[in-house]
Amino acid sequence: MDAVVPLRGGSDYRLGAGDKISITVFNEKELSIDVRLSDAGSFLYPFIGEVSARGLTIAELQRYLASQLSDGYLVDPKVYVNITEYRPFFVNGEVTKPGGYSYQPGLTVRKAISIAGGFTPRASLSKIYVIHEDDALGLPRQTTLNSQLRPGDIITVDQGFF
Repeated sequence: MDAVVPLRGGSDYRLGAGDKISITVFNEKELSIDVRLSDAGSFLYPFIGEVSARGLTIAELQRYLASQLSDGYLVDPKVYVNITEYRPFFVNGEVTKPGGYSYQPGLTVRKAISIAGGFTPRASLSKIYVIHEDDALGLPRQTTLNSQLRPGDIITVDQGFF
């Protein structure tokens, strides 16, 4: 059985384009790399080639890499994958500094708007919308300031009428 170092606390976070990960294979320095996932959610890895990580959890990617490396390359590889930088979230509309920002676990709409410089004087405090990256329809949904965000989300603050 392949040995995989477990992720502390476990996670159901799914990898996607723009995530930066660190891969460590114990006692195999040349196989330990830092890489950002491509727009397709993949990366090139020594001996294996292109690896599609989009939609995988950290544990699933660890198991996959360990399995591939144990197939004729290493005996009992110990693989650890860590997210070093989450893919960005985006804030647009009536905020001071619209744009893309680095995601942080536990991020709320309120914190995201603060990171983007806060509301402009014309902002509507009640017309805030989010599009979740994993929403198949990609529809903006009205949200609250306390709603949790995920990497890749797009927040739009509408203009209020005074």
